[in-house]
Amino acid sequence: MTTGGKKLNEENKYKKYTELAKRIRANALKEVYYGQSGHIGSALSMAEMLAYLYESVLKYRPDNPEWEDRDIFILSKGHAASGLYAVLAEKGFFPREWMKKYYQDEGMLSGHVSHYVPGIEVSTGSFTQAVNYILC
Repeated sequence: MTTGGKKLNEENKYKKYTELAKRIRANALKEVYYGQSGHIGSALSMAEMLAYLYESVLKYRPDNPEWEDRDIFILSKGHAASGLYAVLAEKGFFPREWMKKYYQDEGMLSGHVSHYVPGIEVSTGSFTQAVNYILC
């Protein structure tokens, strides 16, 4: 009987991850549409990874992004900003309305990962920026 319950629990987790990944993809696509610019392939390629990390691995508090015991996630692939912003909005780091101003002058979400956004530790664009941050 325990095996059946465990299997059901794993299926529920899988469903939760896949549903979040679908929302990440949909929101990333909307962001790029609203901004009329972006690197959508980079964002779409990491939706499952972000869903898994933000559902099961990372310790964080959207109501307190600077929480001392948080895990720090640095996205070296800064071109995938729309995907990271999508998961952060899903998790409540900032209002989903911000996504409508993605890559626009009056918006908070730039085309590359920006440390001005709650839940983001360091701005990135090219791969070496994150490496330099970690090594310093």
